[in-house]
Amino acid sequence: MKYYTEDHEWVEIIGETAIVGISHYAIEEYGEVSFIELPDEGDDFIIGDRLCNMETDRYSVELCAPICGSVSIVNEALADEPELLNESPEDKGWICKMTDFDASELDDMMSEDDYYKYLDTLE
Repeated sequence: MKYYTEDHEWVEIIGETAIVGISHYAIEEYGEVSFIELPDEGDDFIIGDRLCNMETDRYSVELCAPICGSVSIVNEALADEPELLNESPEDKGWICKMTDFDASELDDMMSEDDYYKYLDTLE
């Protein structure tokens, strides 16, 4: 199950790992991604910290950490192919994987159904 923030980041929990990314909606709003500065493996974050920067054809975007945790793996494919974020932001375009997170933080996030209802309020 994925959890979403109002800022359009998502988190999917698989075992002891939290996969972090950005939603289809955000990519459509921000435009075509041409560059992403990924976090470093081993970096620790608290909610709201700058996780990474992304350049699009419309904006320079700062993505924030949706949960606290330590980056265990970054999606290195994005460094060479940032267009993966345009093509598959919620699958192949994941940003990083985190460990040492507190699952209770997900309680403050939206379920996928709630997120889509939230998107309806933005239109």
